[in-house]
Amino acid sequence: MASKSGRVLAKAGALVLILLVAVSCSRNREEPIETRSAQQIYLDAEGLLAEGQPRDAGEMFSEVERLYPYSEWAKRSMLMSAFAYHEGAQYAESRAAAQRYLEFFPADVDAPYAQFLIALSYYDQIVDIGRDQANTFEALQEMRDIIERYPDSEYAKSAELKFELALDHLAGKEMEVGRYYLSRGHYTAAINRFRVVVEDYQTTTHTPEALHRLVESYLSLGLVNEAQTAGAILGYNFQGSPWYADSYVLLTGRGLRPEDAGEGWLNRTYRQVVKGDWR
Repeated sequence: MASKSGRVLAKAGALVLILLVAVSCSRNREEPIETRSAQQIYLDAEGLLAEGQPRDAGEMFSEVERLYPYSEWAKRSMLMSAFAYHEGAQYAESRAAAQRYLEFFPADVDAPYAQFLIALSYYDQIVDIGRDQANTFEALQEMRDIIERYPDSEYAKSAELKFELALDHLAGKEMEVGRYYLSRGHYTAAINRFRVVVEDYQTTTHTPEALHRLVESYLSLGLVNEAQTAGAILGYNFQGSPWYADSYVLLTGRGLRPEDAGEGWLNRTYRQVVKGDWR
């Protein structure tokens, strides 16, 4: 029983301590911020973050920078304000704080994290493929910077994954526009979009469909050599794909077969991909 009572008292003591800290933080926040120490402001900001008020926390972390610019607390606060602003979806403010950190401490152990926050400030604003993709391009650049500048950091692997996802997003945008043109019979415009996917985004999940849509588009224009070559590339790389099955039906239905035929950009792609000839 004594042991149980001890545990109860310990829990009660912990609760009292938490309440005292909360009361202390509350009192600190009532005092003029200029009268508080750098540590007090920092802890108050952490309290706001813990209470689910990231925007207020970001502003308070920034106050440490303003009032105590040369302190160790200012260095901590710079990075924490970037994190807090990001949590509050204030991406421009988060990016600015992270960039300041990199300017002052480019070789610091936390520099990769600051760079990662900058990349996330763009990546987390990537919206549906039907809208402007400026943030996607920025995210790609920033993720590439992390991969190249900090290859051994814990953020490199996550940056690689997000880079591929952002790339897939851009390919999806091209596919959406290409399908739109194809559905309206604007075959040349559609081909231009699908070509971008095949040439620039060939590692994405959209490549098999892009090749199939090229088969459709070229057949619609009567350009059978190009259609056959697109089908041959699709079959070589994605033979088990339903897109290849559809292309095969389209071609054989016209007495054609997937094969390298004629000359053009697809033939160059075929020679590079299938034959390994990059001349």
